[in-house]
Amino acid sequence: MTAPQPESPGPAQDTCALEVAGVVAGYGGGDVLRGVSIQVMHGGITCVVGPNGAGKSTLLATISGLLRPRLGEITLHGERLTGKTPRQILRTGVVQVPQNHSLFREMTVRENISLGGYILRERGLAERRFAGVLEMFPQVNDWLDKKAGSLSGGQQLVILDEPSMGLAPKVLKLVFDAIRMMHAQGKTILLVEQNARAGLRLSTHGVVLENGQVRLSGSGKEVLEHPEIGALYLGGAVTPGGAVPPGGAVAAGGGVSPGGAVNGPGENGSGAAGGTAYRAGH
Repeated sequence: MTAPQPESPGPAQDTCALEVAGVVAGYGGGDVLRGVSIQVMHGGITCVVGPNGAGKSTLLATISGLLRPRLGEITLHGERLTGKTPRQILRTGVVQVPQNHSLFREMTVRENISLGGYILRERGLAERRFAGVLEMFPQVNDWLDKKAGSLSGGQQLVILDEPSMGLAPKVLKLVFDAIRMMHAQGKTILLVEQNARAGLRLSTHGVVLENGQVRLSGSGKEVLEHPEIGALYLGGAVTPGGAVPPGGAVAAGGGVSPGGAVNGPGENGSGAAGGTAYRAGH
């Protein structure tokens, strides 16, 4: 998810770019998010982690306008997003990339990428953005004229949408390198990542979401090294010396089993992890 960055002089590094305040939202009369409040700081990388069913997908859908909150407010650089339609939010520059590798399979990779700039009225800007994608992911040059549906799971171009999901290690490294590159360029990034350890390692801020509520927040390092969180979600916290204390293993789900494994259904009952990345600033 992307959003335009205010022109210089830009906000200070310790200012909030995206704020979710007391959001309550869900499906079919049931609340999945129960008073969620998070801040995504300008110029940082904020990683949200947690088991399936924690509310990560619901949080992202609510930010992008696909789901209207029952209570609470969401603002981007002080502008209220709550109550806007997805198209109106898109016009502000906020874009959600679906988690499930959503591509137009019968169209080429070139056409799929070009569609991402369909709201840009200036042709030159769209061309520069396209060139930027090729610079960030040079391998894409070899795929431009191939049908998107012909690519293997390890080659599908899923930028910042649960980057580790379904990608070959080589492609995954490119995606994470791209996140670091955008951060170095001053972008503000919100990442929801199923590979919690990898996501927190590259993040400046971390948030643990559990049962629709924020359980813990702090710097990425603090969350990564928190003993309780490490035991439940990371297979043991990472200590400064590199040792991993005993803890539960992470599985694809939402509850904690007697053996310490995290398991259970997804928040929509599918068992699928939800996630998208958001970045504020172009």
